[in-house]
Amino acid sequence: MKKAKIYIPNKSPMQSGLGKTNKWVLEFETNDPTRNPLMGWESSNDTLSELKLEFSSKELAINYAKKMKIDYELIEPKKRKTIKKSYADNFLV
Repeated sequence: MKKAKIYIPNKSPMQSGLGKTNKWVLEFETNDPTRNPLMGWESSNDTLSELKLEFSSKELAINYAKKMKIDYELIEPKKRKTIKKSYADNFLV
């Protein structure tokens, strides 16, 4: 079977909050991408590369991959580093 990766997608640049960042995605890797010489588009004959499955937890995604005998790579999310500041810190010299 093909190889897939399981990860949590990053939030979009237009998104300021953390909503919709708790879904795990199982996405298949593309084997043979080809490039269109005229337009420069990337295409492939592999239809599995278009498939993205969403799961509510990491365990569900891993169990699905094991059940379907899919080789997978698990990419753990990096922890966000937040610095707590006060609004008054903007005005201190």
